[in-house]
Amino acid sequence: MIFKELDEKIDFQIKLNDGDNFSPGMTIATIIGPASVCLKGERTALNFLQHLSGIATLTRKFVDATKGSVKILDTRKTLPGLRIMEKYAVRTGGGHNHRFGLYDMVLIKDNHIEIAGSITKAVAKVRKRRKKAFVEVEIKTFEELNKALSLKINRVMLDNMNVNQIKQAVEIIRQANPDMEIELSGSMNLNNIKEFSECGVDFISVGALTHSAPAIDIAMKLKPLGQCEP
Repeated sequence: MIFKELDEKIDFQIKLNDGDNFSPGMTIATIIGPASVCLKGERTALNFLQHLSGIATLTRKFVDATKGSVKILDTRKTLPGLRIMEKYAVRTGGGHNHRFGLYDMVLIKDNHIEIAGSITKAVAKVRKRRKKAFVEVEIKTFEELNKALSLKINRVMLDNMNVNQIKQAVEIIRQANPDMEIELSGSMNLNNIKEFSECGVDFISVGALTHSAPAIDIAMKLKPLGQCEP
């Protein structure tokens, strides 16, 4: 899109599709056109390509580490204006998207509970205004968990619990409501994700997928006759 914006006659040839694995030395795409157009679009195109490929790559590492035992979710921790693309990159890497904004589901977190006065009051306020909304509640203690399980919600998020606490919480949840969805969040990394994924939960959300993914090293090299290969 960047190169077509600069010159609609540019010939952009895709060599690898989104989600394909690649290694150093491989050609991702070939651009045939005036050198001036290639150079004008180079930095902007590479910025997008390196950043989004980094997100997809990191996501794939998390997915591979869990061997498909849970769904890896992203968060709203995205760069302003780039959320749609960053979340697309997560899907390309084999992950799944959490909510896109405040409009497509309700996630009741600690600040909401503090303002409302309790989990019960927070959920009641949501249900009063949006009876059919998908509601998730962040849980930090077993006391909060027991309160949440007595309410009309769809998913609980176990936040920053250790493995033993998570396993205990999962057992409580499954006994109380086998259909309740369970999500983990907080301090997830490639070193501990496998252990957390074996606790019997449905989802693990990882903010690092979008806010900390390192860019992939990709370059554009000019060749004679105006041919460029990023």
